[in-house]
Amino acid sequence: MKSGSSHSKDSSDNSKFSEQKRIHLLVIRLSAMGDVAMLAPVLKVLTTTYPQLKVTLLTRKFYAPIFKGIENVEIYEADLNGAHSGVFGLSCLAKDLRDLGVDAVADVHDVLRTNVLKSIFFLFGIPVKQIDKGRAEKKALTREDNKIFKDLKSTPERYADVFRELGYPLDLSKYNYPEKQRLSPNAREITGTNTLKWLGIAPFAQHNSKVYPLDLITQVLEKLNADGKVQVYLFGGGDAEKEKLESLASPFENVTSLVGKLKFDEELAFISNLDAMLSMDSGNAHLAAIFGIPVVTLWGVTHPFAGFKAFNQPLENCLLPDLEKYPRIPTSVYGNKFPEGYEDVMRSIAPEVVYNKINEVLFS
Repeated sequence: MKSGSSHSKDSSDNSKFSEQKRIHLLVIRLSAMGDVAMLAPVLKVLTTTYPQLKVTLLTRKFYAPIFKGIENVEIYEADLNGAHSGVFGLSCLAKDLRDLGVDAVADVHDVLRTNVLKSIFFLFGIPVKQIDKGRAEKKALTREDNKIFKDLKSTPERYADVFRELGYPLDLSKYNYPEKQRLSPNAREITGTNTLKWLGIAPFAQHNSKVYPLDLITQVLEKLNADGKVQVYLFGGGDAEKEKLESLASPFENVTSLVGKLKFDEELAFISNLDAMLSMDSGNAHLAAIFGIPVVTLWGVTHPFAGFKAFNQPLENCLLPDLEKYPRIPTSVYGNKFPEGYEDVMRSIAPEVVYNKINEVLFS
């Protein structure tokens, strides 16, 4: 009798739930690639924890493959250089998004464009919660005098805080990594039947202060190639990087540049099949982390304490310059500012250290 009564209550609750309006959240993150990539695990946890939610992500069309396979998430293309440029374009965009039936907005970017949208949504009566970027904390971490050197909240947790404010508590430890994606025919043509360990290397970053010098990367490649145990695939973009990486790869039997050979979705699938990734403090580290690929990162004048360490990756995989020799590190959050004498901080990370860490990650 008790069991039957419970069943009846459950049926009533389910019927009531099914009649409730499905909440539609708009999430905004327009750039940059690494920051967009760090949003993927958060959205997956969100939609897994709250499957009744409908999520529209406003971002650039190029980034759509990052969110492939995350249920209940649709991409709305931000055409920031065209239809959505300027205040008028943003006004039209906000109206179109309102007409989709958006109930609330999670702005996990907080830049000028998103603040314009926030003001318009306010006029529409749509609530907006914005990310706390911790600007004061980051300023204290990066300033030269009275530096407060401590590990700050990670960017994914700052994203999750926005959803918590909207009434959706998240536990990012519940993130389940996606399965490896099927390699495209183009990728298969590149890899052949290679049975070595696959290591991705992304040697470039937006700012030169975060780039490991190519002569030092060459020394790492020489050691790896001589061992004959690892196949290296080089990642980058643009004509300038393509030329440099092809030149970097050419002397080595087991080094191949992928630049210009794969579309972005093919590249993501390729990354999901790697055994490890070596990256600067840049986007490729975060793309690999989505799939749980072990990531070794090299840091210049930035530092993982600013909150941009690759998701769920151990701190010991972050290789830092000599902080005794360069005590002002981090000098900036993004690597765009550094004092005189800090141009070559990356050279204090010895190629042997990089090589040994790669072997530790791949073979231990």
